[in-house]
Amino acid sequence: MSTTTVRLPAELKARIAAVAERTGTTAHSFILEAIAEKAALEERRADFNDVADKRYARFAASGKSIPWHEMKRYLEGRAAGKTPKRPVARKFAR
Repeated sequence: MSTTTVRLPAELKARIAAVAERTGTTAHSFILEAIAEKAALEERRADFNDVADKRYARFAASGKSIPWHEMKRYLEGRAAGKTPKRPVARKFAR
């Protein structure tokens, strides 16, 4: 495991120490967990944006979409345990 030095303002260091003690962990463990959570959050955000960009590119290339009222009706039917007919994408009206 490598070592990285992080300079923390005294106030933040005290807050971390207090929270770590209250949760029964060390400040070091608390900081590692916080960094891991932030990295995971940013990775999920990047994945979300990548999926959105790809979907938008497909929409822009085809010009096809499903009107929200049709998709909403379909999703509500599925949520109610029914098997509604799946809406069909069609050219976007401009």
